Amino acid sequence: MNQSVKSAEVAPGSQEDPAPHLNGIPAQPPPADGRVRERVYGDGPALAQPEPSAHSADTRGRTVTAAKLRPRHLLPTPKGTPFTFVYALVLVATSLLTEYADPDLVYSLLQGSSTDVTNLAHAPALVLVASALWIAGGITSPYAIGFLLVLTALERRIGAWRTAGVFLLGHGVATLATEIPVGLSVLAGHLPDSSLHRLDYGISFGVAASVGALAGLLAPWLRWTVLAGFGLMLIDDLVAFADPMTNWGHLLALLIGVATWPLLRRARQSRAPSGRAPHEA
Repeated sequence: MNQSVKSAEVAPGSQEDPAPHLNGIPAQPPPADGRVRERVYGDGPALAQPEPSAHSADTRGRTVTAAKLRPRHLLPTPKGTPFTFVYALVLVATSLLTEYADPDLVYSLLQGSSTDVTNLAHAPALVLVASALWIAGGITSPYAIGFLLVLTALERRIGAWRTAGVFLLGHGVATLATEIPVGLSVLAGHLPDSSLHRLDYGISFGVAASVGALAGLLAPWLRWTVLAGFGLMLIDDLVAFADPMTNWGHLLALLIGVATWPLLRRARQSRAPSGRAPHEA
């Protein structure tokens, strides 16, 4: 049976042909899963819109979850914090060597890595790097734990190269600032010649600088809490006068880290996604 064809005799906008001017546009097929819902605007025709898919909801869920802090982010990982991760492995290896190797061999290695005046005068770059490969006090010392937590947090915010730069800047500048006066004091006769061979090594200056740098990237209340707590600890060590040269070096390294705030904040902004301001932790 032939079906009747509607002609132009039907009045536009009638119930039989709601939109005759759209007859030339092919109808759009419904979504493949058939899940549609209608929203009616006033008295006009209903508009079919697809339901949000499970994939979209799952994507939003993953985004929210990704923004949450995970405990594993407190420790270094090969992909997330490569500088801290590799450096930590090196420190573990040298700490095990210090613990189990022949004591005479260990002393010889530490003496060659020491940033004393004599070694700095002959090979400054070499001993500055070598002295940062050892942990004074062992792998369970407070500065070893601080190394893991502080450098991991700093590297996640500013990247591996900038973190390495902050660490080496604090380590190098604080070392030179404390050892050069020793050499001058020996020349002036205020200290004995044995001070030129003082055993000096470790990561504490670099960690102190990293604490100062990280504080500038934290929320204000946490920033000043970290600086006050760490600063009071350093001042207490200085008052004890057990190792004043090293204690002054720690305070100087902390100030060096604080001095990097403007540079690191700009660096962090450059790492933020386009159109989004980086939030403070």
